[in-house]
Amino acid sequence: MNAPGPLQPAEVAGLISKTAVLMEQFDRRCGEIEQRLLTHSGELERLSQQVPAIVRQSADGSLHALPGLVMDRLGGGLERPVQDYQQRLHRAGGELETAALKLGGQIERLQRLHRLLLWKTVAAVAACLALLLAGGAWLSLHYAGVIEQNRLSAELLQAYNRADVTLCDGRLCANVETRGKRYGERGQYAPVAPR
Repeated sequence: MNAPGPLQPAEVAGLISKTAVLMEQFDRRCGEIEQRLLTHSGELERLSQQVPAIVRQSADGSLHALPGLVMDRLGGGLERPVQDYQQRLHRAGGELETAALKLGGQIERLQRLHRLLLWKTVAAVAACLALLLAGGAWLSLHYAGVIEQNRLSAELLQAYNRADVTLCDGRLCANVETRGKRYGERGQYAPVAPR
């Protein structure tokens, strides 16, 4: 005998409808028996003996074969979908593995770019700091010279303000101390008298 093939939806529906018909017949017979019990108390014993036999016969006839048939059909019908599902699952696993490898490669490239950008940023910051330090050192040296020149100019102006000098026909004239000490290689400079 050939093994039954997978249950088709029409066969399952047929089995369900047959079971429903049997249950309906059972309910109808139970209702009839109940009516007879109420109306015919004499027939009660006879019917009470028939009910278990009818129920047993009906249940044995249809329900006994039904679980085996349903299990066979379900087993055969589920085997192929389970295999298809496993194949799809294996394919999806392979695709997921490929996608994970691609994603890993992209993450690695992004990490390399991040490290490169970080080093470039560090180099740019170091170059800026070096330029700032060099500029600060140059400005310090430059302005130290300027400050020294201004200090000398300030001392000269203070001395000029204390000295007795004036303009004589567009030239500078001074009231010099004739008896004071002389300066220069030949003694040509004499101190100017204070105001």
